[in-house]
Amino acid sequence: MGSWYSKKWVTAILHIAAWLLLFSLPFLLRPSMNNRPPEEQHSALSLVRYLLNDLIYIGFFYLNAIVLIPRFIYRRRYREYAGLLAVAFPVLLLLTWLVFFKLFDMPRFNLSGHILFNFFFFLFFLAGSTAYRMIRDRTRADRVAREKENENLKTELSLLRSQASPHFMFNVLNNMVALARKKSDLLEPSLLKFSSLMRYMLYEADEEKVELDKETEYLQSYIDLQQQRFGKNLKLCVSLEAIDDNYEIEPMLLIPFVENAFKHGTGIIEDAQINIRLKAEKNLLHFIVQNKYDPKSIELKDKTSGIGLANVKRRLNLLYGNKHNLLITQKDNWFNVSLQINLN
Repeated sequence: MGSWYSKKWVTAILHIAAWLLLFSLPFLLRPSMNNRPPEEQHSALSLVRYLLNDLIYIGFFYLNAIVLIPRFIYRRRYREYAGLLAVAFPVLLLLTWLVFFKLFDMPRFNLSGHILFNFFFFLFFLAGSTAYRMIRDRTRADRVAREKENENLKTELSLLRSQASPHFMFNVLNNMVALARKKSDLLEPSLLKFSSLMRYMLYEADEEKVELDKETEYLQSYIDLQQQRFGKNLKLCVSLEAIDDNYEIEPMLLIPFVENAFKHGTGIIEDAQINIRLKAEKNLLHFIVQNKYDPKSIELKDKTSGIGLANVKRRLNLLYGNKHNLLITQKDNWFNVSLQINLN
């Protein structure tokens, strides 16, 4: 839905108000009628005469703005445009002469004064209508560009979000296969967790924002499924409880960091360990993910992972701009992610 000021009826009212203000100025600023010549002291007749003259120039204003500029200036037909203006000025002179000196029979007529007076009027309305058309088209083009940018942004965010889903699904399904092969009693509760995760992805992830509590539950369920998969082979330290308000966040924004930690922090890693901590207070989200990694295997995993951290970096820049701070470091075989987001 467009803004109220872009509606046609509002535009029409603004135009009428502008014309009334412009053409009422001579009456507001002119000397007292007692000081005017006798033939100009009939206010009703004078008002009709000036009204007809104003309508002539208003017609020229919109003729130039709506017809001439789009057909000639925008198509670079400058000579034809100049020729039409050369014809338009004498036509305006003739029409205004008919109004003032024929229809209302004003006795005094000065040809040079009539031409000079109307020439400045002609230039004024020509410049005004040209500026009006240029500004209107520029404003409209800027609005269309913003709308396209917003649509492109929504499309890109949707694409980036959908790219995160397959990677997650492959990880969890591999976990299900492993539990089925072991005939583990954990298969049924794991399937229930997986069902709730799929429900979240299908219904909640399409929203622009979700409650941070729901996103945290999603992360916790994913971590629980991964913990079942790796068992004692992975030391896992998780804290996802410090939330002091009903904050909202872009859905599935944090999961790529957790996926990345499990991808690079498990396998042949000696004393594998992953630390995950989330805290949200005073409108700030603090999210930390740390994992040990093997420098020899990380390059191979990056080539086969499909969706990496570049995805979530792009999403963060699109969504939060300078309202977030992401720091990623690698030191002493530890991969560290520290993310802060202003949730206000």
